[in-house]
Amino acid sequence: MPAVPSIRRGTVLALGTLLGLYTALLVGAQLPSAPLLCAAGAACHAFDLGCRLWRPGLLSVLNRLHCDETVRQLLRDLLIVMGLTHLSAVDTLARLLLVGGLLSCYGAHLVCRGLGVVVRRARTLPVITRNVDTSALRLSPAPPRLLSYPGRRMLLFSVPATAGMLATVAAESVVWGLCGVGASLLLFAGGTLRLATWLLPGKRPPGEERVLRWFRDWLAAYRPEVGLYFSGGTGTAYQANMWLSTLAALPRPLVVLRERPMVQQLADTDVPIVCVPRVAHLMELEHSSLKMLLHPANAPKTSQILRVPTIKHAFTNHGESDKLSSCNPYAKVYDEVWVAGPAARLRYAKADVGVDDRDVVEVGRPQLAPITRYAGPPPAGGPVTVLYAPTWEGWTNDPGNTSVILAGENIVRALLADPRVRLLYRPHPMTGSVNPLAGAADARIRALVAEANRAAGLHPDPDPAAAEELARREAVLDALTARGGRPGADEMERMAAQGEPEPGRAAAVAAATEAWRAAFWASRGAAEHLVLTGARPDLYSCFNQADLLVSDVSSVVADHLASGKPYAVVNTSGMPEERFREANATVRGATVLTPDAAGIPALIDRVVDPSLDPLAGERAELTEYLLGPSDPPSLERFRSAVAALCAAAGKRRARQAAVGATPGVAELAETAEREAGVPDGAAADQDAELPIARRDARQDASR
Repeated sequence: MPAVPSIRRGTVLALGTLLGLYTALLVGAQLPSAPLLCAAGAACHAFDLGCRLWRPGLLSVLNRLHCDETVRQLLRDLLIVMGLTHLSAVDTLARLLLVGGLLSCYGAHLVCRGLGVVVRRARTLPVITRNVDTSALRLSPAPPRLLSYPGRRMLLFSVPATAGMLATVAAESVVWGLCGVGASLLLFAGGTLRLATWLLPGKRPPGEERVLRWFRDWLAAYRPEVGLYFSGGTGTAYQANMWLSTLAALPRPLVVLRERPMVQQLADTDVPIVCVPRVAHLMELEHSSLKMLLHPANAPKTSQILRVPTIKHAFTNHGESDKLSSCNPYAKVYDEVWVAGPAARLRYAKADVGVDDRDVVEVGRPQLAPITRYAGPPPAGGPVTVLYAPTWEGWTNDPGNTSVILAGENIVRALLADPRVRLLYRPHPMTGSVNPLAGAADARIRALVAEANRAAGLHPDPDPAAAEELARREAVLDALTARGGRPGADEMERMAAQGEPEPGRAAAVAAATEAWRAAFWASRGAAEHLVLTGARPDLYSCFNQADLLVSDVSSVVADHLASGKPYAVVNTSGMPEERFREANATVRGATVLTPDAAGIPALIDRVVDPSLDPLAGERAELTEYLLGPSDPPSLERFRSAVAALCAAAGKRRARQAAVGATPGVAELAETAEREAGVPDGAAADQDAELPIARRDARQDASR
C-alpha cells in the first residue's frame, strides 16, 4: 500500500514545517531577534496561504485539531506583538493602538462570519432545481466566497496587518504597523458591510412559503407523469445516470433527488431535475400529476416517498448481475420490479425474498442501444483491444466481489505480455472506497500500464493534429453541457443560471458527444494502453472499441452481451469452475479465468480465431435469456410497462375520487419529522411504512 504512507508522510512533513515556523517565531519574539522574527512571521503566513492554494487537505487536518485559520492568525499576531514590546520605538500608546486595531479586525471578522452563516442559511432553499425556469423567483447571485467563508478571508485580509507589523519590527517605525493594521481593519469592516447587503430586500432570497408555492405552480403547469427517484451519496450518481437517456424518451419526465450535491453530480440531461431534501416538502408530489416513479437504487429515504399513495413505484435497479444485491429483499416494497429478461425473474424466484412473480415485468435494457454488434474478429497479428473492467469491492469482504485485489495485477501482466494486445483498463469509480487494498491494487495496475507504454516507446501525448481536433471537439461539447454559474456560485445562483434548456439542445449534445468519441479514439495510438476513468469515454463506447471484455460477476458483463463479442469472467470466489458457472448465469457464455490468469494466452487465440471459440452459440442464447428478446425493441417494451403502470395509478385515483378525497399524508409526514427531531428530511424509516405500495398494488388487483 505505497500510496497511503506517502500521503501520511507528506502531511506529517507539512505539519512539522508549520510547527517549526511557529517555534522560530516564538524564539524570535523572545530573544528578541528582529531578522528571525520577520523571516519566521513572513514564512509562516506565506506557508498558510500556500496550503490554502495547493494543500487544502492539510487545512482540513488542522481544522479537525481545532486549529483553524483564525486560531493560527491569532497566534501569529500574538507572537509578533510580543516581539514589538521589546522595541523602544513603539511606546505604550502605539502598542495600544496596534492591539486595539487588531482586536477590531477580529471583531469585524467574527461579525462577518456570523453574517455569512445567516446569509448561507437564508439562501438554502427548500427546493433546488435544474433545467427549470426559475425567473419568477428572481434569485440573486451569491456573495463572493471571500466574504462567505472565513478561512480565506482571515488569511488575505490579515496580510496588510502582518506585513505592517513585521515592517515595524525591521524598521523600528510604528507608522508601518499602524498603516497595515488600519488597512486590514478597512478590509474586514468593508467586507462585513458588503456582505450585509445580501440581507436587504433587493438581494434577499425568497422565503420558504414563496418557493413552495412556486414549486406547486410549476408542477401544475409542467404536469409530469413519469419520474426517476434517487437518493445517494458521493460516487453513486452513475446509478441514476444510466437511466437518464431512457427517461428522456418518455412524456413529461422528471428527476426527483433528495441530496443537494447530487443536483450537480448528475450527468448532462434536459430532463427537469428537482431536489426536495425534507420529507414534508416531498409530500407536495402527492397532489401533482406524477403517476409513477422509477427507482434505480434502494436507499434509506426510499420509504419516505412510498408514503405517497397517489404514485406507483417500479424498481429498475442500476444494472443486473448474479450478485446477491440484484435480488435484494427490499424490492418487495415496490409495486413492480422491472428486469431485463427471464434470468432476473428466475433469480428473484430462486432467492425467495418475497417478490411476487406477478409483480416482475420484463422490459429489457433500453439504454444498451448505443452498443454496436460484433462485426468479426480482429486481425490475427493484432491489435486485439481488451477491455479490463473489474467491479468494486462492495460493502462486504467477499473475495468474489472484485478481481482487482486477488487477480488484477496477474491479469494485466498476462495481457501486457502478449504483443497482440492493446489494453483498456477501466476501474469501477468506487474502487478502494471501502477496502484500501483494492485502492492500492488499482494504483499498482495503473503503474503497470504506464510502465508498459514507456517500455514500448509509446508516447502518452496524442498526435498534434489529432490532439487539436480532440480539443476542438471537447470545447464544443463543454460549451453545450456547461452548467452555468460562476466557480464560486452557491446552489441558489446555479439554480437561476441552469434554467430551462433551449430547444434542440439534447440533439446537439448527442451529436457533439459522438464527435468527441470519434476524436478521442482517433487521437490515441492503435497500440497504446489506456487507463480510462471519469465520465468520458463512457462504458458503452469502450465496449464498441474492444474485441474482448475481461470483468467480474457484475452488470457490466450482462450489458456487454448486447455486443455479441467474447468475454471472460474472473473467478476469485474460491468455487470450482463448474459450480461457479451454475451459480452465475452471466458466466455461461464466458471463459472463466483463475486468479493466476493462466488462461489469457488461449483466450486471445480464440478471439482472433472464432473457430476455436466454443461459446459463440451459448452467448447468443444467453443474450436473450438475460436481456430479453430483441423484438419488440427494449424501449418499446419499456414504454408499454410505463403506460400500464401509469394507467394503474390513474385507475386508483379515479376510484379514490369516486369514494371521496384521498387521505393526505403531508401533515402526517411533517408531524413525524418534527417529532423525530431529524432536520432536512432525514427522518428515520419506519418498517411499518414499507408495505404501503405493496398493499396498494394488492388492493388494485383485487378490485
